[in-house]
Amino acid sequence: MRSMKKYVAEFIGTMLLVVFGCGVAVATGCTGNDGLIATALAFGLSIVALAYSIGNISGCHVNPAVSLAMFINKKMSGKELIGYALSQVLGAVVGAAIVGLLFGSFENLGGNAVQDGVVAAYGDGASLAIGLVAEIVLTFAFVLAILGVTSKTENKAVTGTVIGLSLTLVHLLGIRLTGTSVNPARSLGPALLQMIGGDFTAISQIWIFIVGPLAGAALAALVYRFLSKEEPTSVTKEEE
Repeated sequence: MRSMKKYVAEFIGTMLLVVFGCGVAVATGCTGNDGLIATALAFGLSIVALAYSIGNISGCHVNPAVSLAMFINKKMSGKELIGYALSQVLGAVVGAAIVGLLFGSFENLGGNAVQDGVVAAYGDGASLAIGLVAEIVLTFAFVLAILGVTSKTENKAVTGTVIGLSLTLVHLLGIRLTGTSVNPARSLGPALLQMIGGDFTAISQIWIFIVGPLAGAALAALVYRFLSKEEPTSVTKEEE
């Protein structure tokens, strides 16, 4: 029963993240500085709200990449990882459906794709590689912040705020590169439903937004484990 509550919390959390984050992206079109900042804040503030509402139930991962990092650092079991990931993807699909219903169109649900500026600079082929690198770097920074702030119980009061601001930060850079995913579920849900509206761009590039965030999260987990590992203390003859 406890595991089921965690999965339900992750489903609801990911659904709301997509509704508010992707919903604001659709509403503003991410055009101009105002649209970019509004979208970045929408994702960040969503995480702040969710962290303080479901964080004590499931940890508020709402992101398979975060769950993978926790699994690598032995904070959850393989069974939980699978349950979390499935709940998050289902939540993202439902969230994307709600966005489509709210705006009356499934053509644009905030799905991710390498942005025009990157394509113009690097061409069609190389731009995909740049998008992958961007997602690895953005996710690495985001997950490293999560691992750091959640490592000490005394940080509990500010954990949600720090994570939310970290997500805002990576969006400020990443929106003009890839639309910013750092979250395979957040990308997969809108991409699947955008096909209903006839847009196949997001689903054709979905591998970037699955591989990139998972690779970035795994790298962050390994780096943090190395950095936080305590060195054995040497015993002097006097201490003996």
